[in-house]
Amino acid sequence: MRIAASIEYAGQDFSGWQKQPRVKTIQGELEKAIFSITKQNIGTTAAGRTDSGVHALGQVIHFDTKLKRSMHSWVKGINAFLPESIRVKWAVEVSDDFHARFSAKQREYQYLLLNQPINSAIMRQNCGWTFYNLNIDLIKKSLLKFKGKHDFNAFRSSECQAKSSVRTISKICVKQHKEYFLFTFVADAFLQHQIRNMLGTILKVGYGAIDVSRIDFLLKQNDRRLVPATFSPNGLYLTNIRYDSHWGLPKSNNKININL
Repeated sequence: MRIAASIEYAGQDFSGWQKQPRVKTIQGELEKAIFSITKQNIGTTAAGRTDSGVHALGQVIHFDTKLKRSMHSWVKGINAFLPESIRVKWAVEVSDDFHARFSAKQREYQYLLLNQPINSAIMRQNCGWTFYNLNIDLIKKSLLKFKGKHDFNAFRSSECQAKSSVRTISKICVKQHKEYFLFTFVADAFLQHQIRNMLGTILKVGYGAIDVSRIDFLLKQNDRRLVPATFSPNGLYLTNIRYDSHWGLPKSNNKININL
């Protein structure tokens, strides 16, 4: 039996999603919790591997088991053994050909940015921060440069293992509420560090350090060394993974709410 589940987590206490020896990860904690209720070593597969410090409102995973129990029992049982910063939101039985990663059609991320002279002591792990004065009109112009199908080789990590760096961004936008900026990114998939590298460039345009036309140059050159530094992971959230309706997964519409 194959089970799909939605996972929410606060990423600041973990070294990313992927299980690694001698460090605390989301996948590691999840599989330990599953073992606690099954007494079996059951592996999990996620729709996307978030980095250290990145959060999720709607990560989707799948795992296989021969044990029979209600979906409510799976959710309640796993959550009983998880740290409070990780929660299973729902679980459903799916067909054996469902794959959390390869069946996904779209990934949506949001980035919450605080723009004020001093960083917040309360929100510092839940949002990114910059003290530069940002021009939202310049930011919107820079976002348009990234929309559509491009080779994002210059905007991925040097450790990225994806065979192709071509991705299609179908939605990219920003809204401002007082001192907060909320960015939304939707694509077929994202490369490692792609959003954070794009954001580093977008913000430089936003406070006038570089011209918006620089983005065309960076996309054309495909050279990571020319792109500004990777921005903070603190404000990045994996919000939704989209699948075809025939898989029968609950519809998700997770959003960061800052009264926009």
